[in-house]
Formats: sequence, C-alpha cells, structure tokens
Amino acid sequence: MIPTGVTPPGGNVFFLLMGAILVFAMHGGFAFLELGTVRRRSQVNALVKILSDFGISTIVYFFVGYHIAYGISFFADVKTLTASNHGFQMVRFFFLLTFAAAVPAIISGGIAERARFYPQLLATAFLVGLVYPFYEGIVWNGHYGIQAWFTRAFGAPFHDFAGSVVVHAMGGWMALMAVWLLGSRKGRYGKDGAVHAMPPSNIPFLALGSWILIIGWFGFNVMSAQQIAAVQGLVALNSLMALVGGMLAALAVGKGDPGFVHNGALAGLVAICAGSDVVQPIGALAIGVIAGVIFVYLFTFVQHRLRLDDVLGVWPLHGVCGVWGGLAVGIFGHQFLGGAGGVSFWSQLLGTSLGVLIALAGSGIVYGSIKYFIGIRLDPEAEYAGADLSLHHVSAYPEEDIERA
Repeated sequence: MIPTGVTPPGGNVFFLLMGAILVFAMHGGFAFLELGTVRRRSQVNALVKILSDFGISTIVYFFVGYHIAYGISFFADVKTLTASNHGFQMVRFFFLLTFAAAVPAIISGGIAERARFYPQLLATAFLVGLVYPFYEGIVWNGHYGIQAWFTRAFGAPFHDFAGSVVVHAMGGWMALMAVWLLGSRKGRYGKDGAVHAMPPSNIPFLALGSWILIIGWFGFNVMSAQQIAAVQGLVALNSLMALVGGMLAALAVGKGDPGFVHNGALAGLVAICAGSDVVQPIGALAIGVIAGVIFVYLFTFVQHRLRLDDVLGVWPLHGVCGVWGGLAVGIFGHQFLGGAGGVSFWSQLLGTSLGVLIALAGSGIVYGSIKYFIGIRLDPEAEYAGADLSLHHVSAYPEEDIERA
C-alpha cells in the first residue's frame, strides 16, 4: 500500500500526460477558432494548416528544439529511456511540445487566407526548432545566466509560470512580423482609405474553438506545475477569474460582439498564464479585465488605423496581452497586493522585452528570408479562388459547389 501523501510510481507521468492531452486538444480549438473567423473559401486550409504545423513542430522539436532548450535528447535504447522515473522526461517532452506547437498555431491565425502552404511549414520548422527554444531555454532552464543576473540585480528572476511571454507573446510578436511582411488580403483596404468588411464565416465554429481552448487551458496552466506535489488550486481559480474578467470586459466594451466576447475570455487566459501561481484571485480578475479591454480596443486600432490585416487579431490577443501578463506579475505578484511576493517588476520588464526582441528578430529573419528566396504569398489567381481550392483542391462544402455547378 502506498503511504498517504506519497506520489505513486508513475503518478507524475500520468499527471503530466493528462496535461499534454488537454493542451494537445487546444490545437483543435485553434483550428476551429480560425475556421470560424476566416471566409468560407479558407476553412479547409485552416484545418489542414494547424494539424500540419503540429506535425512539423513535433519533428523539429524532437530532433533539435528540445535539446536546445533543455539539453535532452531521446536517442538511447528503451531500457535507458524508461529506467529513470518511468520515462518522465518523455511525457514532459510531449507536454512542452504542445506549448511549442502553439506558436505556429498562433501565427496561422494572423496570416490566414493568403499565405502559401509549404513555405509556412518551412517557417514553422525554423521558429519551433530554433527561435522558440532559444528563449524557452533562457526562461525555463536558466541558459546563459540571464535569470541568475536578474536575481542578482533585482532580487528575483523573470517569472513566467505557464507562458504568457514564452508562448503567447512570442507567438503574437512573431505573427506581427509575418503579417507585415505578407501584406493584407486583397480587397481588405480600398485605395480611398476605406476598410472593407470581411466578416467571420461561422460564428458557432468560432465559439466552439474558443470553448475548446478555454477547457484545455486549465491543463495548460494547472499542469505547468509538472509534478503532482507542486499542483496549486490557486492556479485553477486564478485562471477561472481571469477568463471571466476578460470575457465580461470584452462583452461590455465590445458591445456584445460575439467575436470579442469569445476572444476576450482567451485574452484573460493569455494574461494570467505568467502569474497564475503568485497573484491573488482578485488580482487575477483585474488582470483579465484589463486584458479584455486591451484586446477589443487594440484589435480595432490595428485593423482600422494601422491597417494591418491580422485576421484573428493574434498580435493584440497573444502578443500584447501576453506582454501585459508578463508585466502584471511584477505588479499583482507583490505581497502588498495580496500576491505571494518574490517577484520584481524590473525583471518582468526586461525578461518580457527580451522575449519580444527575440520573437521579432527571429521571425523577421525567417519570414524575410523565405519571402526573398521562395515567396510567402499566394499568387493573385490562387488567392482569388481561395486557399481551399487552390491549395487543397476541395472546399469545406463540396456538395454545395456541385449543386451550384
């Protein structure tokens, strides 16, 4: 009989496996969120692209990225791989892979409807294999002594419990560079300065994607503890409070728009990832409310003022709300606001800024090189026909196409 309070053999493996499965399921949420937001002629492309990106991410992260971040590879025999702690490192790889693969899933929503398929997979290989794990290793594995320097200089390391910056801000700022280099969809902006509406094709699918992401996010955040003994109910409650705060704020300032409501919940969750283990639940609610407001106003500003055709608003949602989440740790994590303490605003500011710089530089080099040497945009005829027919030779509604013919 296993003594009370002792983790059973393989318990951590099973615990983290459940987390990996929940976060893996979130990729279905990314797919349906994009599917519901893009026009009908790009729905198949959204589904194929998200799954294909996950496949490429798995290969490059297995052979290159995980080793860059953690110095671990899996080229030994089976007895060696499973001898220590029931192969915990292997399921940890699966869990962290689902985080890494979220980066191209985020980018996918920004560049939807006009990006070439295989060049985007090539970009995924470089970003997940090299750029993302470089920053991941700095934050979560102490590479290059940067975290140690933060601790010496400011009394605390950069704190990002579940990836507000490491995953979401990185993905969002990479997407910003890709969107800028790619250009807007044909017809989105008129020569007279008008912004032409391209409304979501399917609100129910958009909502389904948001719900899948919301549910999976509790695995994303809670199971970032990675050990049963380290699990905190505080992380679950803070995640709940932040998602509700983001949703209600977006409901209010977005005047009931369903896209804002469902993405507002995600904005709150993006922002709470970093500090979900150190902030007080009321602080988590405030973080979520601010994130919801940021998303609504910044999405409108980007589309209408900056005239950047970020289809799903991934830069405001993941990039900027992720930055807000990193900075919020240095505010709401302090004991005078009910937090756990042991945080520094300056460490949060510099650590977050470093992530943004690496994301912009890495994405600029990758997408800039692909644009120059290969090309990243569909040709005008293919874009007019739509990504589904031009890339995958089938629409989401083939029976309707046959009837019209």
